Amino acid sequence: MDYELKGRTCLVTGASAGIGAGIVRLFAEQGAKVVAVARRVDRIERLPGVIPVAADLTRTADLDRVAALGPVEILVNCAGGSRPTTPESGEDIWDEAFALNFTAVRKLTTALLPAMRKAGWGRIVDISGSMEPRGLNAAIAAKAALHLWAKGLSCDIARDGVTLNTIQPGRIDSEQIREKLHPTEQSRAAFIERNIPIGHFGEPSDIAHLVAFLASPAARYITGAVIPVDGGMHYFAH
Repeated sequence: MDYELKGRTCLVTGASAGIGAGIVRLFAEQGAKVVAVARRVDRIERLPGVIPVAADLTRTADLDRVAALGPVEILVNCAGGSRPTTPESGEDIWDEAFALNFTAVRKLTTALLPAMRKAGWGRIVDISGSMEPRGLNAAIAAKAALHLWAKGLSCDIARDGVTLNTIQPGRIDSEQIREKLHPTEQSRAAFIERNIPIGHFGEPSDIAHLVAFLASPAARYITGAVIPVDGGMHYFAH
């Protein structure tokens, strides 16, 4: 499928593994010019046809350096991570969770947005997470802020030809899922049986193809949306 991304300049954060790496691969296959940002830059260097950039977006200096890589036409904010917490967790836990999952997205988008508005064309896609927590998680609170910030901003920039949409992945077969949430085949099978009507975890490519569509000219009338990609899991997440 041709998403008409050839020659487009893209920046993808959180690109070293899982969903981010899947997005980078598809964009590169589509002929886009891809800047891939992650802390583990050695993994990015293995991806064909991309410009690797090492950065920790919770650090102001790194964030400023990435922002200076613009202008770009397509921004995919994929960097993030779960941060389970307790009622007793300290401020450092909350500060880091919001810095990674919300503040970095807001600041990078704000820095790269003026060039898109001036050009009269741009695509921004944020990768979010579940809004139905089973326990206290600082990252979910940060993602909730991300949702409403993105919805509000999408209204302000729509007339400039720039769209902003958010994707909520369910269980995607990735390093984070296998190492932190479901480390055994038994635990994966049990979770799927209880929670995922479609009967299996998703793949990074399932997210990547939706990102590519939202970044394409065909998605010009879609903005401010929050789209779940979870095999039906959202119906059973309460």
